[in-house]
Amino acid sequence: MGRCPLRFPGALWRHRELGWRLAEREVVGRYRGSVLGWSWSFLTPLLMLAVYTFVFSEVFQSRWGTLEQAGPIGFAINLFAGLIAFNIFAETTTKAPSLIVENANLVTKVIFPLEILAAVSVASACFHALTSLVVLTLFQALARVGPHPSLLWLPLVWLPLAGGCLALGWMVSALGVFLRDLGQVLGVVVNLLMFLSAVFYPVSSLPPQWQPLIQLNPLVLVIEQTRQVAVAGQPPSPLYLGLGLPAALLACECGYRLFQKSRRGFADVL
Repeated sequence: MGRCPLRFPGALWRHRELGWRLAEREVVGRYRGSVLGWSWSFLTPLLMLAVYTFVFSEVFQSRWGTLEQAGPIGFAINLFAGLIAFNIFAETTTKAPSLIVENANLVTKVIFPLEILAAVSVASACFHALTSLVVLTLFQALARVGPHPSLLWLPLVWLPLAGGCLALGWMVSALGVFLRDLGQVLGVVVNLLMFLSAVFYPVSSLPPQWQPLIQLNPLVLVIEQTRQVAVAGQPPSPLYLGLGLPAALLACECGYRLFQKSRRGFADVL
């Protein structure tokens, strides 16, 4: 039997227990010392959803085609579903430039697998996305517009997203050691992408000449598929899964190899 050409799965698997412990510490540490503790992981998305529902129900009187019968509440549900997926990308990408810099003490420890730091960041973001998803499904049930059985497809829909975020995490965290301005640049880019990723509007609402252009953004595809399974109650596109999963694997492998080559210079810079 030939060897697997992908290196990153073996690296993550070897250090899975350490990665799990660090991810647990990351999640718990965010709320350590606060009065409400873990409750914030549910209260934050709940408050966000309440604000979106009020703004789009009472202020803008907005509608969304796939939930026209639900009125403005349907708009808030679609918006929030897209925002959950986008926040996975936003959280991991904005953290990535400082992942190695903030853990400089680990760089000199030869036995420490620095590559798992990006995976820990993705795992933490996915945990918070799942808590937001619980809030979304409860709201759907109260509004009597779901949840749908097709929601079970969501982990598969998010695999390309998680893989892309992991690949970006490796690339950006490596570059962030040498380019300290990268964090500020990415903060601006992420804010711009929020408005260019069809979070606040359906792609169908754009003029026909702009729709193919905006769909070149991979985040748009992920967000549209998230809404398809979580809100519209339909299975994901086979084409999305057939192309997205291999593309995510390839991106992860490229990101991992770039990180491993770059880490040789970390100690000299830090």
